Amino acid sequence: MSVVTNTTTIGAIDAPSRRNTELMMMVFAIGISVFAYANVGLAMDGELPSGMFGYGLGLVLLGGVAHLVVRKFAPYADPLLLPLATLLNGLGLVLIWRLDQSPKLIRDAKNLYGVFTPSAPRQLMYSAVGVALFVGVLILLKDHRILQRYTYISMVAALILLILPMFFPGKFGAKIWITIAGFSIQPGEFAKIIIAIFFAGYLMVKRDALALASRRFMGLYLPRGRDLGPILVIWVLSILILVFETDLGTSLLFFGLFVIMLYVATERTSWIVFGLLMSAVGAVGVSTFESHVQQRVDAWMDPFACYKTDGACEQIGNAIMSFGSGGTLGSGWGQGHSDLIGFAANADFILSTVGEELGLAGMMAVLLVYGLIVERGVRTALAARDPFGKLLAIGLSGAFAIQVFVVAGGVMGLIPLTGMTMPFLAAGGSSVIANWALIGVLIRISDTARRPAPSPAPTSDAEMTQVVRP
Repeated sequence: MSVVTNTTTIGAIDAPSRRNTELMMMVFAIGISVFAYANVGLAMDGELPSGMFGYGLGLVLLGGVAHLVVRKFAPYADPLLLPLATLLNGLGLVLIWRLDQSPKLIRDAKNLYGVFTPSAPRQLMYSAVGVALFVGVLILLKDHRILQRYTYISMVAALILLILPMFFPGKFGAKIWITIAGFSIQPGEFAKIIIAIFFAGYLMVKRDALALASRRFMGLYLPRGRDLGPILVIWVLSILILVFETDLGTSLLFFGLFVIMLYVATERTSWIVFGLLMSAVGAVGVSTFESHVQQRVDAWMDPFACYKTDGACEQIGNAIMSFGSGGTLGSGWGQGHSDLIGFAANADFILSTVGEELGLAGMMAVLLVYGLIVERGVRTALAARDPFGKLLAIGLSGAFAIQVFVVAGGVMGLIPLTGMTMPFLAAGGSSVIANWALIGVLIRISDTARRPAPSPAPTSDAEMTQVVRP
């Protein structure tokens, strides 16, 4: 009896299996989102929402197109990344639509802007743009290693994106937007992807030099003086962003991303310690003279102290109370009062709605979905065959994890509020578009890592067939 074994054939069998798994998970994700939408309408109005069919159809179209493109152009990619992102995006649309129905938020918007514009339709449009960018990444980026050619170009592009908001008027105490002809964009969301490309290319070349240690002090391996240059430059740049743009979130994300990738590249624990110490020193130093940052630190230290003075901590206080009132199982879809938070209830504080209406169980489920995306990204980094792919995958996963941590930690009172948005869940065009691009790059790396290596051409009939004798 003879059995023909070939790695290419095994890989070809494995590819449809991955995509079928992805398809089943996509159906599950879209079903949960549509069920949540129906649940909100029934809870608030006693009937199914009128836009339920349009919402479901839109989500099916977006998810279906994304799946077909992955099946065609990345058949060996991780089967969970796309369904997890679709689930978060779908639930985010439901949460935003639920807050659009709040009479208080409608009234506040009319008082502030003179008109109320629902956020859910706009967010659905941004989601479509994000999926289109996701499709473009998979079609145009045939191999992630091409990005290594643009290491220093990426550095220049990222610096331009981070510096540009300084020249535009600030909003709500921070300069993190570029506003042109009434259209606003948050360039920091895109800069995190571009700067991850630069760090991956730079550290791949310099990792041996950065891993060298000249002396040991208090149990830590201290790097050589000249090798401290890159981390000092990044530290100073993150402090400048924090000072001139009063953007605590982007500076933490920027510096934390570099430290994570530096640790992975060099395997030196001392870099983590240096990074934590320098970020703490920088944040404390800036908070002493920057009033906007100081207000957020004060609200973090005592969320209820300034209710009787200037009301600067009213939002974080209401957010904490919404988590407390949610209990274990929550009040139910559409039955909470997180709209009392007011401004940014559907953006920075959207997790408050999750905590109140879905309770601790729902909050843990949402955080688990985020954790699974990070885990699949790290698994992709482990599977990647090239150093650049490993560093880029771990960098993108680390950036995603840091953003989730600083947003969730700020809303829950674990750390000072940063002003960033929860990926996929919160209202914001720049955030959802950039994060769909991030998922697209991770899927491309995953496909390249898991694609079977081409087997050498057989030279004889004996090499083509492996004979297994009982």
